[in-house]
Amino acid sequence: MKKILVTGGCGYIGSHTIVDLIQHGYDVISADNNSRSSIDILDGVEKITGQKIKNYQVDLCVFDDTHAIFQENPDIIGIIHFAAYKAVGESVENPLLYFDNNINSLLNILKCCAEFAVPYFVFSSSCTVYGNPDESQVTEETPIKQAESPYGYTKQMGEQIVQQTVNSNHIQSILLRYFNPVGAHPSIEIGELPIGRPANLVPAITQTAIGKLPQMQVFGNDYPTRDGSCVRDYIHVTDIAHAHTLALDYLIAEKNSENCEVFNLGTGNGYTVLEAIHTFEKVSHQKLNYVISARRSGDITGIFANNTKAKDQLGWIPKFSLEDMMHTAWEWEKKLAK
Repeated sequence: MKKILVTGGCGYIGSHTIVDLIQHGYDVISADNNSRSSIDILDGVEKITGQKIKNYQVDLCVFDDTHAIFQENPDIIGIIHFAAYKAVGESVENPLLYFDNNINSLLNILKCCAEFAVPYFVFSSSCTVYGNPDESQVTEETPIKQAESPYGYTKQMGEQIVQQTVNSNHIQSILLRYFNPVGAHPSIEIGELPIGRPANLVPAITQTAIGKLPQMQVFGNDYPTRDGSCVRDYIHVTDIAHAHTLALDYLIAEKNSENCEVFNLGTGNGYTVLEAIHTFEKVSHQKLNYVISARRSGDITGIFANNTKAKDQLGWIPKFSLEDMMHTAWEWEKKLAK
C-alpha cells in the first residue's frame, strides 16, 4: 500500500480527498489539530470507505510534534498539504495569524519531507495567487499580481517556498490552484463544517435557508459584471478531491517534465454571486433572505479557470454542475439540522 499523509485531513477538502485516495488504492493517515475542523468528519469517511482513519491531533507549527509523525510512519511516500487558515476577511483583520500558521506549518512539513526522503508533495494552493488579474479567465501562465489579501499572499509565498525547496531536494511536487470548492459528497456523509459564521458563500446560503442565519449578505453589487456581483468559478468538492489522486498518480508514474508543476482546478465557468444564489433557490425551492452590502476588503471582481492543462495532462474532467453543487450542499445542511 502507498501511504499518504494528508495534513488538514479533517477539513472540508481534506476529508473528501481522503475518501478519493482510499477508493483508488492508497493508504492514508491524517494530521489535523482540529482547531478549525471536527474529528467527527472522519466517522463519515469511515462510513463511505469502510476504513478507520488514523488522525494525529498535532499542531504542525510545532516541529517536534510534526517530526514525530514521520518517525512513526517512515513509509510515507507522499504528502498532500491542506492544513492552513483560509478566510480572506479574517486574514485582512489578522495578517500575523495567517503568516504564522500558514507559513510555519508548511516549513515544518517540508523539513520532514526532506529529512525522511518523501518523494511526492502536493500543495493546496488557490486562485488568489493571481491577485486581481487583467483578464477574468486565467491560465497557469497568467502573470502573478499583488495578492489582495494576506491569505492570498501566504499562498503565493507557499508556492515559492515549495518551488525553491524541491529544487534542492529530491522531491517531485505539484501546486494545485483551486477556485471555489462547494457542495458535499454525493453520499451526504461528509461536507463543509464551517466554524462560527461561514466566510464562504455556499455555507452562508444553506445556513440562511435552514434558519441558522437570519439573513445573508452579498458583498457589493457595483462590480463591472453582469449583475454587479463578483464572478467566481464554483467547483464541486469531490471533483477537486479526485484531482489530488490524479496528481499523485501523475507524479508516481513519472509523467511530470519538471520537479514542480502547476495546475488550475476549476470548471472553466464563471458565475456571479447572485447567479449562484438564484441557482440554489431553483434547486432547493427556498426563497433566500439576503441583502446587498458594501464590498468586502480582499475580494476581487472576477476570476475563473482555464482548466485545459489539468484536463490534458492529469486527465481530470469535472463532473458536477452548479445545480449538483447546490443540491448536495443543501442535502448536507438538512442532514446537519437533523
